[in-house]
Amino acid sequence: MSGGMKNLAKETIFYGVGSVLPKLLSWLLSLYWAFALPRISDIGVLTNFYAWVALLQVILTYGMETGFFRFANKEKDPKKVFSTTFISILSTTLIFFLISLVFLKPIAIALGGTAMKPHWLLLLIIILCVDVIGTIPFAKLRFKSRPIRFASIKIINVALTILFNLFFFLACPWLQTKFPGAFSWFDINNGVDYILISNLTASVIQFLMVSPELRIKFSFDKQLLRRMLRYSFPILILGIAGILNQTVDKIVFPWLYPDSANAFTELGIYGQNFKIAVIMVMFTQAFRYAFEPFIFARSKGNPDERQSFSDATKYFIIFGLLIFLITIGFIDIIKFLLPQEYHVGLKVVPIVLLGELFFGVYFNLSLWYKLTDQTKWGAYISLFGFIITIAINVIFIPKYSYMACAWASFFANLIMMVISYFMGQKNYPIPYNLKSAGSFFLLSVILFAGITFSYRFVENLWIRLFISAVLVLIYLLVVIKKELPLKNWPLIGKYFN
Repeated sequence: MSGGMKNLAKETIFYGVGSVLPKLLSWLLSLYWAFALPRISDIGVLTNFYAWVALLQVILTYGMETGFFRFANKEKDPKKVFSTTFISILSTTLIFFLISLVFLKPIAIALGGTAMKPHWLLLLIIILCVDVIGTIPFAKLRFKSRPIRFASIKIINVALTILFNLFFFLACPWLQTKFPGAFSWFDINNGVDYILISNLTASVIQFLMVSPELRIKFSFDKQLLRRMLRYSFPILILGIAGILNQTVDKIVFPWLYPDSANAFTELGIYGQNFKIAVIMVMFTQAFRYAFEPFIFARSKGNPDERQSFSDATKYFIIFGLLIFLITIGFIDIIKFLLPQEYHVGLKVVPIVLLGELFFGVYFNLSLWYKLTDQTKWGAYISLFGFIITIAINVIFIPKYSYMACAWASFFANLIMMVISYFMGQKNYPIPYNLKSAGSFFLLSVILFAGITFSYRFVENLWIRLFISAVLVLIYLLVVIKKELPLKNWPLIGKYFN
């Protein structure tokens, strides 16, 4: 593994701690909600809420995070780039907040009718605005290569979120029995309120912790902003289409499912089982945080840049497939993170996992249009993927419920990945090792078939787990032999020379 790959791996680990560990803890917390909340439909409401948040966060940052990295590396004065970017984001976020405040009730009715309470929407909007305003200060930490501070703030944020949730869902019921007068306000049926309040409080504290990055002399360059917007606007379209590919099913499901009374219940089942596949999303996110600054930094005349990009994508695929096999292989254990009534939706997990892996590969391949300043092509590809996603959902959700959502994500991400590869090879050729990627994918499919076979024909749980462990070990041994030979490992490598 080259020096550049070692640095990327180290940065991925740090950013993994800062982005993946908090997401992992948040993931566990969201799984706990299924046990704490009295209704599955409450989970469906939260699934719908946070899908909207993910979409609106992309819209409100309008590609400026990537634009910041691009121009901070190009311009002589990175501080001016940061200042201009932050002022732009702050201004547009405040405008969004004021408009939302004025039309709060109509928006609430349009989103969920009587099921959507306006004060829920208000809390959600405030959370969203606080997080968006903090996006560029966090990007500055990444630009300055300060992953430890980045990780610390993110971890504190999620730790506080968990503590506030535990206060409401564990401490308050107990305190209510001891001090009924003082805690007469507590009602478990208002669980959605408590979750949103916990999130808001933690988000405000997180922003205060990252706010020291704002201690600079602010300046605003209109010409610079215009150039950044020209660069970032296609990324906005790309981001909207991309996030819609990830979340549109959860947004439109209540509108498309024919049984409106059970729509949020079905969405709750899908949302919780989708969370099992979030481990792939977290891996992709950690890699993205390290990879994006990495590609822009190495694009400055580095002679071996293209081989480095190829190696990065190869290792992403290898470890992504490992995550897929481990998750599916030990689903018999993982499923107990969900209440029994949610297990009916476990069949979506392998489909969603592969779909998210394809999306991660697509992100790796997307560097060609970022480095050549042809971001419009990223927008076109993502829009095409969105069309596929929405078409499958609209046509098949009424008949196949959330299974249509899973397959829509799978096919849209697969097609975007393939298109991006061929266009990238035409515009910015990179020597990707297709033979290696194909061989590992084929191996993982064979091993997955073995795991599936054991599920269907082996009744004993421990025997199934043993078979899965052996098959995952086979994959690991092949990876070590072909890509990570022990002789190159520190400390133990000397015994293999």
